Amino acid sequence: MEQKRVTLANGIELDTVDVGPKDAPAIIFLHGFPESHRTWRHQIAHFSDRFRCIAPDQRGYRGSSKPEGVDNYTPDKLVGDIFLLADALGVKDFTVAGHDWGGAIAWGVAMAGEQMGRVPRAIVANAPHHAVFQKLLYTSPVQREASQYMRGFRDPANDALVREQGLYGILAQEIRWDAPDKMEPEEREQLLEDWQDRDAAFAMLNWYRASPIDIPSMDAPFEVPDGWAPAPFPPLTIPTLVIWAQDDLALPPENTAELDQHVKDLTLVEVPDCGHFVPWEAPEAVNAAMDAFFAKTG
Repeated sequence: MEQKRVTLANGIELDTVDVGPKDAPAIIFLHGFPESHRTWRHQIAHFSDRFRCIAPDQRGYRGSSKPEGVDNYTPDKLVGDIFLLADALGVKDFTVAGHDWGGAIAWGVAMAGEQMGRVPRAIVANAPHHAVFQKLLYTSPVQREASQYMRGFRDPANDALVREQGLYGILAQEIRWDAPDKMEPEEREQLLEDWQDRDAAFAMLNWYRASPIDIPSMDAPFEVPDGWAPAPFPPLTIPTLVIWAQDDLALPPENTAELDQHVKDLTLVEVPDCGHFVPWEAPEAVNAAMDAFFAKTG
């Protein structure tokens, strides 16, 4: 998929796929860690005959801008990039679709976009709602143990490893990432090459380091701290499709149990026998869920 360089009003430049009819309804696809726009390759191929499909390499990834400093990767800036990308491409309103970290940003885009009247519906794949996720990190041994790798990603003691081995080094240490049997060889080869870029590696880790999420150690009490409450955001009311692969080791299905408290118009599609990277591990299931959602929501 050919990319073009899009300069945002804040000076950030994003390498972006923009395919499909320019006058068709737009979908902005947001990838997660540690991938690229190609997370959504199967969906872009499926929907680009009737939707304008826009998929950036987000801030810090691959050839897109990599501003220095953790503060440049706070969620508000990452959410802001998406609206500025839409502005730069002349897109007034759009469906947002996100996976993993891209899904976390999609939650923020959906909440802000609902208030602005710019995001009529949202699609999130294996990315927890921030309020649900934080509560689970406090109370669930399963989720807290599954998220300990984030503490490693945040620890500057690992910076030397990243400088020496690129992103793969810290992935191998913290989560033993590799599933060569699940990914096309050419896609895996491209990812391994991308991860050698040291500037991109630190920028990608900065997404974790700038996040306000609190990840307690395993020896901390399994209880909600005194005084903690979810941020007082109103429930999301736009139609929202949540797709959840059931064998995700990082984000177990308990993340969807209380979603209906935060999303009023929720469609939940569970994908069995599938790991974390559901857009390309189970593309037919994701495409079918999105097709049905679009048919239902117009």
